[in-house]
Amino acid sequence: MSERTFTTTTNRSRSRDRQSRTGTKQTETETEHDGLQCPECSGNVITDDEHGETVCDDCGLVITEDSVDRGPEWRAFDSAEKDQKSRVGAPTTNTMHDKGLSTNIDWRNKDAYGRSLGARQRQKMQRLRKWNERFRTRDSKERNLKQALGEIDRMASALGLPDNVRETASVIYRRALNEDLLPGRSIEGVSTSCVYAAARMAGVPRSLDEIADVSRVEKSEIARTYRYVVRELSLEVKPADPEQYVPRFASSLDLSEESEMRAKQLLKNAKQQGVHSGKSPVGLAAAAVYAAALLTNEKTTQAAVSEVADISEVTIRNRYHELLEAEEEMLV
Repeated sequence: MSERTFTTTTNRSRSRDRQSRTGTKQTETETEHDGLQCPECSGNVITDDEHGETVCDDCGLVITEDSVDRGPEWRAFDSAEKDQKSRVGAPTTNTMHDKGLSTNIDWRNKDAYGRSLGARQRQKMQRLRKWNERFRTRDSKERNLKQALGEIDRMASALGLPDNVRETASVIYRRALNEDLLPGRSIEGVSTSCVYAAARMAGVPRSLDEIADVSRVEKSEIARTYRYVVRELSLEVKPADPEQYVPRFASSLDLSEESEMRAKQLLKNAKQQGVHSGKSPVGLAAAAVYAAALLTNEKTTQAAVSEVADISEVTIRNRYHELLEAEEEMLV
């Protein structure tokens, strides 16, 4: 045995003694080599991932050192973080009918360098697109899901909803499809109700009028399908809070943060007085924004608030007086 190996072995033995005294379990970072034996004592050979060494578990002989770590350089503490940090492909998503695991062929007839393809190559790519599309939607269920998820993505983009709302809406629609809730109802109606429910569950609600403006079905059908989906899937959807509409309305009207906070305070006082019971949350939020703008000396009109909130000026005036009365009662 050479002097270098003997020194390394001595250091390794000392390290084992220190670990045993502190109670550290070495087996947590070591893996045993199957079928390999120590050349000195024919003992078990293990790999210490922490130090990058292959050593004998009996005599402490260092067989190899500076081994290559073939694992990732990052750490993940749950499956979601692992999927997010992994670089071996795009993460799966529920917003696509195949969860993003299939191949997508670009519609542009150009190669990787941006050069146009020849006539024969264009014909070949067209055939590949056709067969790829056929394999991606092999049955009616997948075609249904593809159409519905496309509708969800379109409406979410038109409403400015974040990605988590799209994911939630896609999951709700998948559940409805798996539990056979679609027979007798249109794909557009169910997908629209899923977007409406997901927005309310995520705390970024949209009114039925706003949903109906970007949908392909009537407002009455959306409301009816929404109640049916929520009841059958047992979704926990809380009543819409008027305060959740205030930031969006204030931002659209270019109001200051002071006006936004004042509007929220008006709504809190109205809740304590019970004024909000039986009232439309959109109407209360619009009236609170208008009242807060007047109280903070910012210029806005009922017509501007009505256009942003998609609600009549009469409703704003009625709720406006009720909010001010609730404010006066709180002061008294």
